[in-house]
Amino acid sequence: MPQRIKAPKQVPSFEYELFEGDPDLLRTVVATPTQTAPWIDPSSLKLKHRIGRGPFGDIWLATHHQSGFDFQEYHEVAVKMLHPLKQEHMQKFIDKFEKLFLKCRELPGVCWLHGVSVVNGKISIAMRFYEGSVGDQMAQSKGGKLSLPDILRYGSQLAKGLIQLHSIGLLVLNMKPSNFLISDHDQLVLGDFGIPYLLLGIPLSDSDMALRLGTPNYMAPEQWDPEVRGPLSLETDVWGFGCSVVEMLTGVQPWFGKSSEEIYHSVVVRKEKPHVPSGLPPAVEHVINGCFEYDLRNRPLVSDLLLVFESSQNAIHGDGGWVGLGSRPIKEKSVGNGYTTWYLSKDHLQVGDTVRSRSPLNARRPHTVDVREGTIVGLDGDADKNSFALVKVPGMHNALRVQESTLERVTFGFAVGDWVRLKQETNTHSPVGILHAMQRDGAVSVGFLGLETLWVGKAYQLQMAEPYYVGQFVRLKPNVVTPRFEWPRKSGGTWFSGRISEMLPNGCLVVEFPGRFVLGNEPNSFLADPNEVESVSFDTCPGIVEKYHHVEDFHWAVRPLAIAFGLFTAMKLTISMGRGISARLKKNRLNGQDMGGRKSGWRRIFRDASSTTK
Repeated sequence: MPQRIKAPKQVPSFEYELFEGDPDLLRTVVATPTQTAPWIDPSSLKLKHRIGRGPFGDIWLATHHQSGFDFQEYHEVAVKMLHPLKQEHMQKFIDKFEKLFLKCRELPGVCWLHGVSVVNGKISIAMRFYEGSVGDQMAQSKGGKLSLPDILRYGSQLAKGLIQLHSIGLLVLNMKPSNFLISDHDQLVLGDFGIPYLLLGIPLSDSDMALRLGTPNYMAPEQWDPEVRGPLSLETDVWGFGCSVVEMLTGVQPWFGKSSEEIYHSVVVRKEKPHVPSGLPPAVEHVINGCFEYDLRNRPLVSDLLLVFESSQNAIHGDGGWVGLGSRPIKEKSVGNGYTTWYLSKDHLQVGDTVRSRSPLNARRPHTVDVREGTIVGLDGDADKNSFALVKVPGMHNALRVQESTLERVTFGFAVGDWVRLKQETNTHSPVGILHAMQRDGAVSVGFLGLETLWVGKAYQLQMAEPYYVGQFVRLKPNVVTPRFEWPRKSGGTWFSGRISEMLPNGCLVVEFPGRFVLGNEPNSFLADPNEVESVSFDTCPGIVEKYHHVEDFHWAVRPLAIAFGLFTAMKLTISMGRGISARLKKNRLNGQDMGGRKSGWRRIFRDASSTTK
C-alpha cells in the first residue's frame, strides 16, 4: 500500500562553491534544503508503543530518523495512525494535508508537524511529542479540575491557537482537554489541527462516524450529520471550547456516562446545554453560556472569547477569587427578535452603508418598519454602550437617529439572514439557503442543505428566494414526486400540509403536522428541503373544498369535529322532521280525514314537515 501512494517530490541536496576571501581556496559545501513537502518515508518511522486512542485512530510513540549528506537526526514523535481508508481516499487526504502542511508549521499555537506517511496500510501523521496535556493536569489535580486563573490563562492561549488555525481555513472539530498539549514553557498548543475537517467528504468505514465528526461529548448540534444540520463553521469550534472550559471548571466531562445516542437526543433533539457552574466572573459566565446557543449564528466568535478571557485574568486574585471588571458593562444575552449580542457584533456598520430595519430571526418581516432602506451618514455612541446611526432615508428631509442593533446592512441587494437561491443550480445540494456573511466587496457565505460547510462565492451568483418563517404552513410542490426527506401522506394518498416549527442555519426546515393524528411515539415532525415546498394559506386556496382541507391542517380534531357536527345536524333535522310528521298525522286523524286521501295527505305531510324545519 505505501508504495502506491503518490509521495510529493523531495528537493535533492546540491553542492555549491563557498567563497571565503581567497578565489583559489573555494570550499565545496553540500546544501540540504529545508523540508517543504510533508511526505515521510515509512522506513524512517519506528513505532514503539501505543500511548492513546481517539475516535479517528490510535496514537503511538515513535522515533523519526532524518538524515542528510552531513547530518543524522532522531526525533521522538507522536504518530496519529488513522483508521483504514480506501486507497483513493488516502490520496485525497494526503493531498489536503500537503496544501496545509507549511501553513500549519507557521502557527505557534498549533502542534509542530513532522509530516505524513502510510504505515501498515494506515495514514500516519507524525508530530512533535509533548510530555503532557491539559487533560493530564486535570487528572493530577484535586477533584479533577483546574483553578480559575489557570483556566483563564489556558483559555486565552487556546483562543489564540484557534484564531491561528481558523485563519488558514481549518476547523478543529475535536476540541477537548486531552487534545490541548502543554509545551516545555507551559504554553498550550492545539494537538489536533483539524483531522476531522480534513476527513470531510471522505467515506468512513464506521457507519456511526459517517454521521458525525468529533468526540460526542464535545460536539455541537450541527456536527451530527452536518449535511442536514450544518453548516460546520468557526462557531462550531466555539461550542467545543465551551464544553472544554466547563470540564476544566467542574472536573466532569459534559454528558458523562451517556452513550452517543443519548448525547444526540440531549443536544440535538431536546436542545439541552451543558451546565455552566455559578460563581464565575459575569463576563466569563456570559460568554461561556453563549457558546451553547443552539443556532450557531448566535454564538460568540473566538475573538470574543479571547477578549473576555484576557481581560478577566486581571480581575483574578492569587487565591482564585475575582473582583469586578472595572467599568466595562456586561451586555445582556439577547436584545430581542431572537438575536444575541454576539450575533449583532459580527458586523460593524460604517458611514456610507446602505441599511434597513432588521428583520426578526426566523420570523416574518413586519409590514411596517422604521427604515425601509437608507444610507448611514453618521455614527454616534460608544462600542460598549448603545450605539446609534444617523440614517438618511429618501424622501425625508432630516436624517433618522436609529439604534445600530435594529439595523442590518444591505450590500448588492442582500443582507445577512436573507433567503437566497443559486442562479446556477446543482444536483449536489439544495439551491435554496440562508445568507451567513455578506462582505462589502460582494463575497458571500451561504448555508445550503446538503453541504457540510458554508458555500463561498459572489453576490452575482445569487438571487432572492421566497422567505420562510416559523409558524408558516407549507406543502410539497406539485412537481415533487420523491422528496429528499420523508413526508406523510393522507389516507387518500395526497400529501399533508404542515407548519414550520424550526429553521436550521442551512435552510433545512423542521415541519410539524398538527392535522395528522398520531399514536404513541410515532413521529409527527419531519425535515424538509426549502426548494421542494411552497407556502400555503387560507387566502391562496382556490376553492371552498381546498379552504376546508387547509383548515383541517390546523389540527387533527377538525375533521372529527366536522363529522360530529354533521351527524348532530342530521339527527336534529331527522328529529325535527319526525315531530312535524307526527303532528300532521295527529291533526289529520282529529279532522276525520278518510283513508282514500291518504296518498295525497302523505305528500302534504312531508311538504309541511320539511317547511317547518326551515
